[in-house]
Amino acid sequence: MNAIADSLTIALPDEAATLALGARIAALLDSGVSIYLSGNLGAGKTTFSRGLIQALGHEGRVKSPTYTLVELYVISKLNLYHFDFYRFNDPEEWNEAGFRDLFNGTNICLVEWPEKAGDLLPPADLNILLKPTPEMARTATLQAHTPRGQALIKALQTAAPSNA
Repeated sequence: MNAIADSLTIALPDEAATLALGARIAALLDSGVSIYLSGNLGAGKTTFSRGLIQALGHEGRVKSPTYTLVELYVISKLNLYHFDFYRFNDPEEWNEAGFRDLFNGTNICLVEWPEKAGDLLPPADLNILLKPTPEMARTATLQAHTPRGQALIKALQTAAPSNA
């Protein structure tokens, strides 16, 4: 194994496994992390987000912010912004919405449909591609883009090397 891993693919046989992956990553987060979630409709982006947000301590409902574009969760000392850019028709809408200042190294930013904002988004620490499999399950492919993202992948591999 490399000293620093850049990617990891994890099999997610059901919804519970997707929620659990979100929870596992939540346990490793600190302020300033950005995670981008990609995948087709129904791939599990919101399910993953719910697992992560609830594992951080949010007890209320977690829904996709498709119509509101962003939901703020204040959890302990963390501000987590959950974005959904599915409804963007043009990447420039990201600039017009004024979200740039929220990606500031202090907030946790969790973004569904980041590709809809084009190259205007700052680089993610971790990209997660959720993909259905023929067995009606899914896979999550995690790709690190920063040392912080690499540390997250390494911690996941250390905690559960059999899933790598």
